[in-house]
Amino acid sequence: MVYEVLVSSRAGSKAHRLELEKVVAGWECRLDGRPVLIDAVITRRDVLSLLVDGHAYEIKREQTATDLHMWVGTACFAVELRDPRSLRSRNKDAEDDKGPRRIVALMPGRIVRLLVTENSEVEAGQGIVVVEAMKMQNEIKSPKKGIVKKISAAPGAAVNPGDVLAIVE
Repeated sequence: MVYEVLVSSRAGSKAHRLELEKVVAGWECRLDGRPVLIDAVITRRDVLSLLVDGHAYEIKREQTATDLHMWVGTACFAVELRDPRSLRSRNKDAEDDKGPRRIVALMPGRIVRLLVTENSEVEAGQGIVVVEAMKMQNEIKSPKKGIVKKISAAPGAAVNPGDVLAIVE
């Protein structure tokens, strides 16, 4: 498997090529063409313990509707992961700002509050609704600039993955 990984921090952004191959002893990894010895264990949901070239790291994943963040200790990195095999379809989705876009719940939870009302104008990346899941509040953001045509969520309501929370047109 080959992935294109864009890692952003306060210091800037850097693109990497990550190649993973399943072997008898686990995984063989090449980062930017250089072999890297990795031992990885998922210790709990969204937490990965890595041993990279003899150095130990605990990586916590935080996924929102529009962003993926990785925490290594107290350092936070925005990460964009692309599978080149599906790059064309992802680029097409990103460029498709025409027509309505559904904002859906990514995990089961409870609606904490609504940040906008129906018929409000929103910017891309603006918060629409806050969902609490596993005692963490997650702001679900608009994927595009537009008008909130419908809000299907109500504060206090339970939601399941895939439930439509709002529609932005």
